[in-house]
Amino acid sequence: MIETSARALLDAVMGLAAELELPGVLRRVVESACTLTGAGHGVFAVLGAEQGFDEVVQHGGAAEYRTIADLPDGPGTLSLPVDVDGKVYGRLCLSGKPGGAFGERDQESVATLTTAAGIAIGNATRYEQALQRERWRAASQQVTAALLTGEDSGTTLHTIAERARAVANASGAAVAMPSEQDPSILVFEVVASPEPQYQRLVGATVPVEGTASGVAFASGQPVVVREYGRYVLRQQEETIRQMPVNVDALDSAVAVPMIVGAQTLGVLLVTKFRDKVPFSDTEVELVQDFAGHAALAVEFARAEADRRRLAVFEDRDRIARDLHDLVIQRLFAVGLGLESLRKLTQPEVAEQVAGFVRELDRTIRDVRNSIFSLQEPAEAHAGVRSDLLRMAQDSSGMLGFEPRISFDGPLDAAITGPARSDLLATIREALSNVARHAGAHAVSVEVVVDSAGQRLTARVTDDGRGPAPNTERLSGLTNLQRRAARWNGTLSVGPGENGGTELEWTAVLPRRQEGAR
Repeated sequence: MIETSARALLDAVMGLAAELELPGVLRRVVESACTLTGAGHGVFAVLGAEQGFDEVVQHGGAAEYRTIADLPDGPGTLSLPVDVDGKVYGRLCLSGKPGGAFGERDQESVATLTTAAGIAIGNATRYEQALQRERWRAASQQVTAALLTGEDSGTTLHTIAERARAVANASGAAVAMPSEQDPSILVFEVVASPEPQYQRLVGATVPVEGTASGVAFASGQPVVVREYGRYVLRQQEETIRQMPVNVDALDSAVAVPMIVGAQTLGVLLVTKFRDKVPFSDTEVELVQDFAGHAALAVEFARAEADRRRLAVFEDRDRIARDLHDLVIQRLFAVGLGLESLRKLTQPEVAEQVAGFVRELDRTIRDVRNSIFSLQEPAEAHAGVRSDLLRMAQDSSGMLGFEPRISFDGPLDAAITGPARSDLLATIREALSNVARHAGAHAVSVEVVVDSAGQRLTARVTDDGRGPAPNTERLSGLTNLQRRAARWNGTLSVGPGENGGTELEWTAVLPRRQEGAR
């Protein structure tokens, strides 16, 4: 009998030594303990924070255990700690032995088993850590490989978040970057999650002060929190109207800064649902190392984008110079020639020639606008011309095409301050109305300031279905009328010369100071 028990104990110990993965070790410990002692129910509880459990493995039952106080206790129960590397890792509890209490031989067998279990758990933990490091290293290589394919910065950020989520076995990951307008605010640029509803969080903002992501960004150190979902609800309930329904189930989260040299580019946030094992100290270190590699990737992507942008600007400058030096001069010469020819022809022909001259003038103005747009950097904020060109590019998504923009007069010098804001808001609302109501295939925007810099006229013309009978009720027109009245101007909406709708908005600009002139 004794020899049989010793052989069974030896087999159990050897079985533990053969297991490489931690879940298998924990399961085998409980099963072997129940087999050796004849217990009907076994529990292995991995200790967590505040007397709670990070994981519970059971055999012969399915009770719910949250804290140490919930574990079986009293007569008929055998409970022993399991030490790993000199620290208490968990507790093994046995109960339900037929015939009553556990004997001295049972206690000795279980004590030997727990000693072997501590060694096996330590080996399995180190094996898992080695695998984790390999997975994080592979993730870093994948981010680098994505960069070599020429991905832009936005795609790079999404790759970083998705790989971090997958490797960490997390429920979600996100990258937050400082706002360009306000560095005291972080903006979640990308969110990676298998649940589509979490894409609502893209664009959400959090202050640097008083938030986990903000503390990580400001301090340059990782921040680990529990019950992250409830934390988010308290912080963001008012700012995010359509919060994902299960956000309160997010539990363990780690926010690590993305640092290159002395500069913190942003924060990588990885979080898990409550039913998953929280982040360990080793995992936090691995996420931090990955964030460092990711920051280098982001910086490289930015540098590559700057290099491509510089090449584009150089090419634009060359094209702009050629247009100005060759095309404009030739068109101007043709116009002068036609103007001289008009004086030598009959009145009917002279009128036709004058029409051609006017078309040439308009063409020259359009070419000059094109030259300006070629020479204007995308990030510049020098004047209203730049704003209008960017607005035309931004509106192509809702319109399905890019509107044609033309300027005339001293726009940048005359349209400043509140007048500039009202003009941009007017053009934006006019384009929005075209997108929603007109069904147009082309839109032109013309902004003109007279030579004295006193009168501003903006026209938005489309080739759509024409003005509706209840035009005055269209969304935004009331605001446009108020803005026009604010500047002693007018608003008119009617059919265009060639069909469609023409909106004309005027304003009387304030006189500029002599120094400003």
